[in-house]
Amino acid sequence: MESLKPDDALLIADIQNDFLPGGALGISGGDDIIPVLKTYLRRFHAKGLPIFLTRDWHPPNHCSFREQGGLWPLHCVAGSSGSLPPLDFEVPASAVIIYKAIDADQEAYSAFQNTALHRHLRAIDVRRLFIGGLATDYCVLNTVTDARTLGYDVCLLMDGIKAVNLQPEDGRRAEQEMIRLGAAPVYAETIVT
Repeated sequence: MESLKPDDALLIADIQNDFLPGGALGISGGDDIIPVLKTYLRRFHAKGLPIFLTRDWHPPNHCSFREQGGLWPLHCVAGSSGSLPPLDFEVPASAVIIYKAIDADQEAYSAFQNTALHRHLRAIDVRRLFIGGLATDYCVLNTVTDARTLGYDVCLLMDGIKAVNLQPEDGRRAEQEMIRLGAAPVYAETIVT
């Protein structure tokens, strides 16, 4: 069991229409984690703990797009309907949105890369991050890796992540790597509020 503490924060990566089934880069089962992420949101909000949400916010010529020689189809173009969260994913007004991968010539899977996230967290004395969202094998993995490098304790929301799985075992390997780096696997039912 894990108790929430005053220096905890919730960080949810990339719950955006383009990453959900039917989207430009839809992740199979990506919408399955939304109910449990809402549970985490309610718990953190009820305790008055900080909540951060990341969004890919790409220019139309972003280097990650196939048209520019990248790996991915056009997705999460800034301000497009695909870049927005689904209507039923309501978040508290106090949540901070971190926009990432906004530079055309730089890929940025991590919530920390070229963003103000670390400064935000330091300003409010956050020491432990509960991290979930999409996708396990890209943005979640890179965010957890950077969080550990920067000295944060990390709890990985095992019931609040889904993988792209370009290769069938990518998600499982990413989970193992994050745990190897020191992320503690947690589930909603094991968190005491």
